[in-house]
Amino acid sequence: MTNTLKPDKSDTKSAGKKQGHLIAVASGKGGVGKTWFSICLSHALAKSGKKVLLFDGDLGLANIDVQLGLMAKRDLNDVIEGNLDLEHVVERCEDGGFDVVAGRSGHGSLSALPLQRLNDLLQQVRSVLPKYDAVIIDLGAGIDRTVRFIAAAADTSIVVTTDEPTALTDAYAFIKLSHAAGHGDNIKIVINMSADLKEGEGTYNTLVKACKNFLKIVPPLVGIIRQDKRVKEAIRAQTPFLTRSPNSETAQDIEKIA
Repeated sequence: MTNTLKPDKSDTKSAGKKQGHLIAVASGKGGVGKTWFSICLSHALAKSGKKVLLFDGDLGLANIDVQLGLMAKRDLNDVIEGNLDLEHVVERCEDGGFDVVAGRSGHGSLSALPLQRLNDLLQQVRSVLPKYDAVIIDLGAGIDRTVRFIAAAADTSIVVTTDEPTALTDAYAFIKLSHAAGHGDNIKIVINMSADLKEGEGTYNTLVKACKNFLKIVPPLVGIIRQDKRVKEAIRAQTPFLTRSPNSETAQDIEKIA
């Protein structure tokens, strides 16, 4: 039955083939900087010499191309409709040095894809993994079926949150559902928009306390990203933050995570 379909991960470790690492970036709540972080992580990995593909998995509300100022000629909808294979909709972000698969904003049917179609899409993502060191999927905000299904297929799920109570509650909800589905062990945490490292550690400890008490798991902290007013300026300018403010503390935080 399609309602119980699980992502097919059977070809993840094909013998004798290099496989890139499939990373899903989730948040639970919107507005925590998930897409911005996905772009920055892709950029930082590319700067370190890795070959990276950034995939806009926010089906229906895509905006990676907007933040990067890209005018994508082709996008994910061309793949969904069967007009093109995934590798033929890949665009290059020259400024960041990584590849991008743009989404299609405002296309409601994408967010309601049947699970079998989602699984077919994930198989196309896996088919390009040998060409990259990392494929980063920027998931939609929330904890709906589509988000959880794609996250289940990833090698690592990075949950981005802030110190806002609603952000922490939604991050915990995502972790709880992932744990219940049997793939909570691949979750890692990033604390974003923190006033300083100490505050970020406190935010992480608050989230982990709930995970410990109720789920009996301790998702590891990948890193803390300090707040910087120049982030909004870079987004408004549609320029990668690591290009605009490469020597900032925030850029250093991102590169440490990468």
